[in-house]
Amino acid sequence: MMAVPFRIGVMQLTMEPLEEIIEHARIMDQHGFDTMWLAEAYPWWRKHSMEARSASALSPVLARETERLAIGWGIISPYTRHPLQIAMEARVTQEAAGPGRFYLGLGASKIFMKAIGVGERSAERPLTNVKEAIGVIKSYLAGDSVEVEGREFTARAPALKPDADAPRWDVPIYMAGTGPKMQATAGTIADGLLTPSITTPGFVRYARENLARAAEAAGRDGDDIDLGCTIVASIDQDHDKGRDGAREIAGMYLANKVQNIQGSADVLLDNAGLTFDEIKPVADAMESGGRLAAKAQVTDEILDKCRPIAGTPAECVERIQEYRDAGCSHIMLELWGEDRARQLELFGTEVLPHFRA
Repeated sequence: MMAVPFRIGVMQLTMEPLEEIIEHARIMDQHGFDTMWLAEAYPWWRKHSMEARSASALSPVLARETERLAIGWGIISPYTRHPLQIAMEARVTQEAAGPGRFYLGLGASKIFMKAIGVGERSAERPLTNVKEAIGVIKSYLAGDSVEVEGREFTARAPALKPDADAPRWDVPIYMAGTGPKMQATAGTIADGLLTPSITTPGFVRYARENLARAAEAAGRDGDDIDLGCTIVASIDQDHDKGRDGAREIAGMYLANKVQNIQGSADVLLDNAGLTFDEIKPVADAMESGGRLAAKAQVTDEILDKCRPIAGTPAECVERIQEYRDAGCSHIMLELWGEDRARQLELFGTEVLPHFRA
């Protein structure tokens, strides 16, 4: 049994119109979803007619538009913002959301590193970058003085005065990690680990084992570390229609893994039983014809290997239980396909009740 509560939320892509994102947040809030994670869309999506939006700018807006839904950054990269700036931005969402309604997710983001031209030396130290950033952010949000002269960052800030008007409650900090070193570090210093898209039950077990070993070595209980898993998803009362959106989002992310994050994605694909040669036609189709062309290259065999939470409500319940049994404590649905507002309502009315006490 996991020591942390089992949660079900959505990994919201921030490359959609603001009003649409707000609408989705309101529906999630109304229908009992636990979390809405904001996947900060990177500029690469502009090639495919989708605009990148800032997760840290969106998060306080969404917090104010909802009452109980927790908002997470999934993720912010310290390569794009200095840790002091991240902490200052976190303060706004922390205050807008209130206690227990904000999760701060950090990750190096290899594709963002490429987009902003990170130097070769820094690119070799993503783990150092994220570790130093977490240290700065934790100290700042705790109100402690910050005096850091690190390999990646210099940061200085005085301690918060007792009479300063600022939130004083804790903000859980999550790390994104695909490889064993990042995951082990999450097991030693973070409140949770976030996995990337195309997470499968096999990858969940892999990540949970890495967390457990690292936590034990650090004198922590691995069951206290939340494991948030990004899983492609779509739903409909009809089986084939219910898989349609998952086929499209799987194609988009499989193409991304070929074109942008080879190497760091290997273990993810290995656990899914997928090879780069197998998914290269998907990436080629995405490049030449866009996401619908990529979708057409996602065969039933490829989609099944991705283990989506997709299909009818009953099929989605069964798949969520599979992920829970593998060790996932926090489902993050990467929902796609037509009429996502209706899909959210269907998840909320026919799937979520199966996982509530």
